[in-house]
This record gives sequence, C-alpha cells and structure tokens, in this order.
Amino acid sequence: MELDRLDRDIIAALVEDARATYAEIGHDVGLSASAVKRRVDRLRETGAITGFSARVAPRALGWNTEAYVELFCQGKTKPSDIALAMARYPEVVAAATITGEADALLHIRATDVRHVERVIERIAAETFVVRTKSSIVLSRLVDLPTGAVASDPRNGSPVGG
Repeated sequence: MELDRLDRDIIAALVEDARATYAEIGHDVGLSASAVKRRVDRLRETGAITGFSARVAPRALGWNTEAYVELFCQGKTKPSDIALAMARYPEVVAAATITGEADALLHIRATDVRHVERVIERIAAETFVVRTKSSIVLSRLVDLPTGAVASDPRNGSPVGG
C-alpha cells in the first residue's frame, strides 16, 4: 500500500492523539473533516491503521521494572512455538525473532526485580528453552509511542525509513 504525504500526516496526528476529531486533524493537514474520515476509513480497510488504543503508563499499573531477555532454544524450534508459549505470560509485552546467537528477544514488564526473576524462571522451564540471558532496564532514553516515526532534528524529515 502506498501512503502519500497526507496519509502520513493523518497517521502522525492519530499517533499523537487518537482521540483528535476529524475536523481537528483536517485543520492541521489542510483537508475537510469528511476527507479525513474517508482517508482514515481507507487506511483501516487496507490495514495501514490496525486499530486505536489507549497508551497507559506501565507504572500506573504497578509495572515498575522491565527487562530484555534473550532466548536460546534447542534444535529447530519454530518461531510459532515460541510465540504460542510466550503469549501465556502477561509480563511478556513483546517478543521477536532476532539475528545473532539468540533465537528470540523478549521484552518483559513486571512489578519488581523479584517478579522479573520468577517470570524468567518459568520461561527457562519451557521444554524448548536451553538458556536465557537477561538485562534489566535502568532508565529509558528514547521511548516513542508505537507507530511514531522519529524525525531528523536538522530538517524534520523521517529517519529510519
């Protein structure tokens, strides 16, 4: 699917504030509210916009600690098997297959370090897991919302894509 500048501007406005009205977005991008609605409907139909959600500060829910865990699996463990197993852990907020020595990288959020430890112990007990390697996050340096695109401070153009 090809996105033009207006589509990208509309998406950026929705990422910034998914509750913005079509009229507010239209004012910012130079379209009428009905034109914005048509474009948003099309972006949803084509799958460019997959949904709308609330971003909640993890600390507000008591999830004060986060870690990244490298997963080393035995043999030919399929990514779908890893995904199915990790979906059972509410603390695993993201998982991806990666390049390098590890087979997957998990992002875990928990109440404290002991909670992270218990989650890693349960994950390490999965039949396909050979070992794990974890890193606790001390502080976030950059934390863009999902779907946001960083821009080059020199000229405002998108970077990394």
